[in-house]
Amino acid sequence: MERNTTAEPKALMETRLTHQTHRLMTALLAEAAPRPSVPLAALAQLRDFLVAAIRHHHETEDNLLWPRLAEAAPAAARALEELTDEHERLDTALDRLAAVAVDDEDARHALHEAAVAVRDSVLGHLEHEEPILLPALRDHMSPAAWDDFARQVIASTPPVALHLMIGFLDEAGTPEEVELLLGGLPEPAQPLVPAMRQQAHEELRVLRGSAA
Repeated sequence: MERNTTAEPKALMETRLTHQTHRLMTALLAEAAPRPSVPLAALAQLRDFLVAAIRHHHETEDNLLWPRLAEAAPAAARALEELTDEHERLDTALDRLAAVAVDDEDARHALHEAAVAVRDSVLGHLEHEEPILLPALRDHMSPAAWDDFARQVIASTPPVALHLMIGFLDEAGTPEEVELLLGGLPEPAQPLVPAMRQQAHEELRVLRGSAA
């Protein structure tokens, strides 16, 4: 069924796509880690990207987004604090995943176990977060406030395998949604998007065991 996004605020659309990329990337690492056909270097890159992306996402929510929402909707403040508590527990799982040394074939089992723990934590967290966050964004986040937040997020994004985010976004959203989201990238980055997209799609095929 085709998604009607004409009435969806940008804050909801971008949050929905970002959360879906987190579901996709954590599922892929958990699935790819134990497969001998997937190169260790590809697994290590996906792991490093995943840890940096999810940790940065949580930090920007805790430090930038939650204070804005709590000020606009004081009744939501306690629920947002509980989400921060969940972020801290998920950070423990991310720390464990980041600590796996992906340097020989024996690492696959430990990487798989740590990736499954992160995947399950992310899925559980999003099930709790989205019923709280999405209505709050819809009712209390102005377009201008969201754009300001999004600019701060982009400016502070860790430079770790960023091309993979484009690949996951292509899987998470429609072409129109992805074009709108990537339109927020700084002007110097715009000409790089096609090459980053191609690189990401090739590497994701390798991770899925479907490389030509």
